Amino acid sequence: MTANLPEKPTAPFLNQLRNLIIVLTATVLAVGIFLGLRTESSTVSLTDLETDSIPYEVALENGKPTLMEFYANWCTSCMAMAPFMRELETEYAERVNFVMLNVDNTKWLPELTKYRVDGIPHFVFLGGEGEAIAEAIGEIPRAVMAENIEALIAGNPLPYAKAKGQNSALNSSALPKTSSKTDPRSHSAQVVN
Repeated sequence: MTANLPEKPTAPFLNQLRNLIIVLTATVLAVGIFLGLRTESSTVSLTDLETDSIPYEVALENGKPTLMEFYANWCTSCMAMAPFMRELETEYAERVNFVMLNVDNTKWLPELTKYRVDGIPHFVFLGGEGEAIAEAIGEIPRAVMAENIEALIAGNPLPYAKAKGQNSALNSSALPKTSSKTDPRSHSAQVVN
C-alpha cells in the first residue's frame, strides 16, 4: 500500500521562489534606507533661517537679548548647525532675538569689523541694550548653545563664553582687499613708522 504523499516541488519553482524573496527583501531594504536618509537630512537652509530671523536693526532696539550669527551659505559648520538652530529659535523666539548676518553681504562690513569676525559661524551674544556680552566661534553643540541662551535670558554670565569649535576661515568677497600687514583681523598687524 502506498501513501499519497505530496509531490516534491521542482527545482525551477524553488529557484523562482528564492529569487522573488531576494527581490522583495532588497526592495524593502532600499526603501528603508532611502526613507531613513531622507529623514536625517537637513530641511533647514541658512537662507530660510536668515529670512525668518529678526532684522539686526530691530534686535538692537526691542530690549530683548540677541543671539547674532555671522554665517555664509558655503560654510559646512553653519549648515550642520542649521537644524538645531531652527529648534532653538522656535523654543526661545519669545525671549531672544535670533539675527543672521551673511558675511558675503557687503552691507554687514561694519559689523564684521566691529565684532572682529575672522571665522564662521561666529556668534555674538548681546544684552537687552545691544551690548556685546560674549561670543562663540565655530560649530557649537546644541546643548552648549542652549545653556548659553538660558544664561543670556537670565542675565547670568554665559557658561561657555569664548567657546571655539570647528569653523570655516572667513574668505568673503564682502571684506575689503587689504594687505595682511595692515588688516587688524590678520592677528599679525605691524606698525609702520
